[in-house]
Amino acid sequence: MTFLVELELETTPTDGIACLAWSTVDQKNLLVGSWDSSLRLYDTDANKQLAKFDHKAAVLGACFSPDGRSVFSGGLDTWLRMWDLQQEEFRVLSTHSRPISSLIYSQVTNNIITGSWDATLAVHDPRSATPKVASYDLPERVYHMDSVGNTLVVAMGGRKINIYDVRKMEKPTQERESSLRFMTRALACMPSGEGFAIASIEGRVAVEIFDMSPAVQAKKYAFKCHRQTIDGNDHVWPVNSLAFHPIHHTFASAGSDGLVSIWDHTAKKRLRQYPQYHNAVNAISFNAAGSKLAIGVSYGWDKGQEGARAPENGRVSIFVRQVTDKEVMPKSKA
Repeated sequence: MTFLVELELETTPTDGIACLAWSTVDQKNLLVGSWDSSLRLYDTDANKQLAKFDHKAAVLGACFSPDGRSVFSGGLDTWLRMWDLQQEEFRVLSTHSRPISSLIYSQVTNNIITGSWDATLAVHDPRSATPKVASYDLPERVYHMDSVGNTLVVAMGGRKINIYDVRKMEKPTQERESSLRFMTRALACMPSGEGFAIASIEGRVAVEIFDMSPAVQAKKYAFKCHRQTIDGNDHVWPVNSLAFHPIHHTFASAGSDGLVSIWDHTAKKRLRQYPQYHNAVNAISFNAAGSKLAIGVSYGWDKGQEGARAPENGRVSIFVRQVTDKEVMPKSKA
């Protein structure tokens, strides 16, 4: 089929979008986890749902195996599942005592790492008959995780951030406090391996560097975003998701204001802002080639239960945008 600049996927979830993940093998295949307790697999070129896997509760995290043949998922039901896409069968690898909030596949160790609201990190080997390899206690519940190379970044409650070498998880290499004043809402590691970005519920993004030398740390900064003046009143929106472009290393931010912006963090400039979506943007993700950006749009509960009852907030959408180099190229290379 002819791919438009942006298309809206058909057969979408019936509740809010919680997570998005692309296959690195077949880069048209997209996983979508939802608060409707489903994990869905889409062929975004054909605009077709390929499979739907039901959970017992909301799916908060999902990822593909490196070969693209299996997917892993976790969420409110506390189970870490492995799904065989060819057989359409699942296996429970292990559990946490509270919901799994985030998970990643580490290609360095070939393990699944899960973070939970039970304030633990767990490492799992999906090839083993007893998959849980280790569990590590944390000072707070896990909100978000991301990794680049050997480095894993874990954002927790209380604005705490731990950084690990995935090859030796017994002790973090760094323990930090977020430079943002409010709860960490989103986290993404730079593809270059230099650092990471975090975002808060208070419409701010901070760019952090791993190197702790004073000269390098002086380069880190934070900025305001996803804010609007409406009828003379300032409105501040949570930043719900961050995603670095895998080729050009700029990044996208998504907010409850329904907007997605592209930022050049080196030049400290916004490159562009896409037209406003019909509701909060809860999740975004670039595919491995950087040619597509998945955008999950649904009610974000910023207006509470009353807002949830509004007819216009019942629409759940997944948009897939064809991304050009011009849209995401840094200022220095444009």
